[in-house]
Parts: sequence; structure tokens; C-alpha cells
Amino acid sequence: MNILKIKETSLYVKDLALAKSFYEGTLGLPLLSYVPGKHLFLRAGSSVLLCFNPEDSRLKESPPPHFGGGLQHFAFEVPALEYQATKLEMERKGIIIIDVLQWESGSESFYFNDPEGNVLEVVPDTGIWD
Repeated sequence: MNILKIKETSLYVKDLALAKSFYEGTLGLPLLSYVPGKHLFLRAGSSVLLCFNPEDSRLKESPPPHFGGGLQHFAFEVPALEYQATKLEMERKGIIIIDVLQWESGSESFYFNDPEGNVLEVVPDTGIWD
């Protein structure tokens, strides 16, 4: 296989309306699809963030059932030259940064929570996994 990237990332959230307000309203991700009680799909650069109601997803036959629980994690990648501005913008929007890490490469990333407590990270496009 010649894998280019992970195209979709899934979160399982109980309150899709709150997730929509946060991811579309606060973070500014473009909305692709929203079906209350079922799912919320958002564009994240060239990838897609899928937010599912785990109880609805558990009952699916096609596509196959998938669901999860507990705190989940993923990272948003931003251009390295925009990393500090992104960090300041998050703080300006009232998003509390819960941790900042300096990686062995010298790069930095920061962490924050979504309304359900999922752990989100912002990383520059160079330095973390180079």
C-alpha cells in the first residue's frame, strides 16, 4: 500500500450540538454535514473530522458499527510560521492551554480540551515527526 495520510479522524461525542458550536463556531472548521443525534462532519485542511454519537454508531450495519468512549486525542497541524499566532488566537478565544511541550527536535506543541474533555493538540508542520 502507498498510504498518503490519514483522511478521516473520528471522535465519539455525546453532545453533537456543543461539538458543532466548538469546532465550527470557535475553531472555524468548515461544516460538511450535521445530522442531530447522529453525526457532525467537518473539514480540517485536506482531512475530515468525523464526530459521531457513539450510541447511534453502535447500531449501524453499514458502514460497520464503530464507537468509542473515554478521552480521545488528535493533533491539528498548522504551518510552522503560523504556530505562535495560532496559539495566541486560541488564548484570545478563551481556550485554555493545558500543556505545552518542547520536543527533542526543538519544536513545540500545545494541548487544549474540547467541550467533552477530548485532548486536542496543535503542532507545527515541521519538527515534530521529521
